[in-house]
Amino acid sequence: MDCNFRIGNGFDVHRLVEGRELWLCGIRIDHSLGLLGHSDADVAIHALCDALLGALALGDIGKLFPDSDSRFKGIDSKILLRHVALEIKSRGWKIGNCDITVMAEQPKLRPHIDRMRDTLAEVMEIPPDRVSVKATTTERLGFTGRMEGIAAQASALLFR
Repeated sequence: MDCNFRIGNGFDVHRLVEGRELWLCGIRIDHSLGLLGHSDADVAIHALCDALLGALALGDIGKLFPDSDSRFKGIDSKILLRHVALEIKSRGWKIGNCDITVMAEQPKLRPHIDRMRDTLAEVMEIPPDRVSVKATTTERLGFTGRMEGIAAQASALLFR
């Protein structure tokens, strides 16, 4: 039986540290802390890439862009997302929609949501109304609640 729809989900976490810029959903956000990682550590884009790759059983972001490869050191995660979107397209699939939830106590993300959606939509070459970005706190519980890191989860629907 051939399937014309695929769903994937992704999850990622990065530690907050001093001396790094904070990138979420492809935009830089003014904050005293940034996320630590091999790339720009955009936790939301990483979760989204994993959701898109997972929908086609293509592995995860670490498989395509290993942190052992110096080519990806400090790379803008929008470049990684663009590559994933092109990979999906080359296999005859289209992105139906995606839904991202960012878990962080600080900074407040509500003022940035529209720009995040527009940025992700542009990178994936889909309309912004197919991109949902939400933010939540964890009520000061766990590592996100203690502001030690930021987590993100994403779901994506692909179709032929």
